Amino acid sequence: MNETPNTLAMLTERLAVLEAESAVRRTMARYMALCDVPSGALEGETLAALFTVDAIWEGIGPQYASKFGRLSGQAEILTMLTRYLPPSPHFSMNVHFLTSETIEVHGAVAKGHWIMLQASGYVDAPAELISARLAVDFAPVSNGRDWLITHFRTERLFDAPWQVNARKPNP
Repeated sequence: MNETPNTLAMLTERLAVLEAESAVRRTMARYMALCDVPSGALEGETLAALFTVDAIWEGIGPQYASKFGRLSGQAEILTMLTRYLPPSPHFSMNVHFLTSETIEVHGAVAKGHWIMLQASGYVDAPAELISARLAVDFAPVSNGRDWLITHFRTERLFDAPWQVNARKPNP
């Protein structure tokens, strides 16, 4: 069968795309878990480890461009993000949900798009639900299994008041 080498090459390429999509999805899930309060961090995880050294994080659109601006490099990004995370007393609780996912992989570049819903309780302000559109670019790590964020863009779509009901778990 003459098509076997072509079929094998095509299947290998398709497998690489599926593995890249899965790695991108894992990176975004870890980012969101690390931004949750309380954090969903695993031992040894850091937000900085999810970004390339020269990554860009920016707020776009009328509400986020002026609030966040454009940050360059892991240090600037981490400085901004940690202003909102413990031990900072900003959130009493914060949970992120991602939906409407699209991931496109072209060689050593991946682009993902999500709609994010963020349920936030604040220490000194009323709770709110926030929705944002995320557009995130990724590049592979040399190990070939992991992908890091190279450019993170967030645009606020809406916000709405939300009532937080603190309940204790049932015994």
